[in-house]
Formats: sequence, structure tokens, C-alpha cells
Amino acid sequence: MTETVRSVLHEVQEARGATFRDDGGWWWTDSFGDHPAGYEAVRGGAALWDVYPMVKWVVTGPDAQAAIQRVFTRDITTQKPGQVRYGPFVDENGFLVDDGTVFKHSDELWWALTNTELGEWWAENTKGLDVHFELSTHEMPLLSLQGPKSREILQSLTDIDVSSLRYFNFLTEKVDIAGVSTWLMRTGFSGEIGYELIPSRDGAVPLWNALCEAGAVPMGLDTLEPVRLEAGLIVYEQDYFPGESTPYDVSLDRLVALDSDVEFLGKAKLAEIASAPPKRFKTLVLEGTDLPEEGADVLRDGAVVGILTSRIISPQFGLIAFAQLDTAVSDDGTKLEVTLGDATVPATVAVLSIKDPTKALARG
Repeated sequence: MTETVRSVLHEVQEARGATFRDDGGWWWTDSFGDHPAGYEAVRGGAALWDVYPMVKWVVTGPDAQAAIQRVFTRDITTQKPGQVRYGPFVDENGFLVDDGTVFKHSDELWWALTNTELGEWWAENTKGLDVHFELSTHEMPLLSLQGPKSREILQSLTDIDVSSLRYFNFLTEKVDIAGVSTWLMRTGFSGEIGYELIPSRDGAVPLWNALCEAGAVPMGLDTLEPVRLEAGLIVYEQDYFPGESTPYDVSLDRLVALDSDVEFLGKAKLAEIASAPPKRFKTLVLEGTDLPEEGADVLRDGAVVGILTSRIISPQFGLIAFAQLDTAVSDDGTKLEVTLGDATVPATVAVLSIKDPTKALARG
């Protein structure tokens, strides 16, 4: 029996009262016992989340860029050193295999952060290229500092000008944060101003402690769920399943570079879908006090027109959910119903990122 893997920050979080959830063979931080405090920190202060289980790849070699481009739907040929791009990884039929972020250090050195260990898939789909994929998850602990005060807290711990780092960029050299040599990225999963930091394994606990002492509030998945639904952010094997959904089914249209000259797996198939995607991914605002189950049918006039993928009670918006909907019923304001036991609850279609549709907060 394989033992569930612990983060290098497991014990320091446990000492602060954290509980953990076994998900996919990893102990994810579930809760620190005060969900409202974590939520308030993300939305009004700064919260700190351990993203150790995020899978990290160091991609090197003369064909590193070509290898990533072959399976990634964004155009990375225009990506500059220090830039980050989020997007779908797809198969030859255009179906999602994963989603993640790609970091460019140079033409021959990249990072790819994914949800799953895709070693065999990388190898199968990059045959003939001079490239090496090194799985580096345990050597790259990831701390995510998110919230309006994240910049202020970071600036109190370093001499660099934190405000100069733009959204979805990173520093290509390590910097000193609270005496710890750290990679610093202007990325996150919250819909707020945020930063992510990768120290060495030995530096992770000192960095975590320093950020907490400077005012960051630790949070777990119980805080992340309402935050990411409010921000319109999808989760692997919850909002889509590999090999079953295309990027269009989760409304990632703008992240498919059909108008670029670059080639990637499934591009022709995706071009066939692009003009009239059969499904749209939207937020539903639910009535009542009880949450439907994940996977519940979405109905209109008794006919199934979609499936609910995620749902939560949001401190700001009440009962909200994500759903893959037939395009014909996906306009904002459309009235639908969601099954709940033997009954249904009314639901109204809303914009995907219900809190900040233009992502102005995250870019601030």
C-alpha cells in the first residue's frame, strides 16, 4: 500500500491546527479551523496556502519550446523570459489532458506546472525531440500568498521592488525573501492580487513562518473552494475530466491559439468546434438553502441541458455553482433548474467569474 505523501510544510501547519485531506495520494491542507478568517484574509488581507502537491516539471534542451508547444494550446513562440502562460494541455482529438502554467526562463529552460504526473504522456507526444522532462515536485515546494495585502507583506520581507513585478510574470533569478533564497512569481488561484514563491525544501518552513509572522493567515481547501468559484477558476477532475471535455466545454476559448501559425495536438479538431461550441461553462446562482450534489442534472422545461460540476455557499453570493451547459441555454439571466433529491431548485445563469469578470482585482 502506497503511503500518502506529505508536504514539507505538513508539520508546521499541523502545529497551527491544520487538518488534512487525502486527495490523489497527497495530503492537502483541508482547514485551519476558522474558514471565515481564511476567507476574510483572501478578500481583505493576505492568506497563505501550501500548494506542495502541484506537479512541477523542469523542461530543458534545444527542443524544450517545441516540446511544450506540441501539446499546449497557447502560442508560446512569442513568450518572453519571465512570462507565464496558463492554458490547456490536449490530446490528438482536442480533449483536455490537463490544464496548467508554463514558465519561460529561456528557449532551452522552461517550467510546466500541472495537476498530474504526465511523464509517459510527455514522452509519447514529444518523440524525436531533444528535450528532457525532470519531475521536480519535491524539490520545488510552492507557497501561495494571495490577497489585497500580499504585496505589502512581501515588500516588508525583501529589498526588491515587489510592485514592479507584473501579473503573470516571474523573476528569472532567485531573490531574498525573509532571508530565504526564493523564486518569486506574480501568479495565483484566488482572483485577487497574489504571489507564489518556490524556495528550497530547507527554506520552505522558515519562509512559511516569516510570512505568517508578517501577517499572512494560513488557509486550506475549505477557504479555497468559495474563493475559486467566485473567481471562475476550474479544477481538474471536478469541472472537467481528461479525455472527455475540450477547452471549449469549460469556456477556455481565448486560450486556444487557432489564429496563430503554431501547431499543437488536436488543433484541427478544435478548429471544427470553435465556430459553434456545443457547450458553455457558466456560474449558476441557486435559490433555497440546500446545495445540489456535484454531477446533478441541470434542467429546462424538464429536459436535461447541462451538468453541475462544483458548488459552494459563498460568503458574498450565497449558493453558487459551476455547470457545463448546452450553448442554447447559457446566456446570462437564463432561468434553469437543478435536481436536488427528488425535487429541483431554481437557478439563474451568471457570468463565470461572478466576483470580478474582467479580472481587474488580480491585475491590480
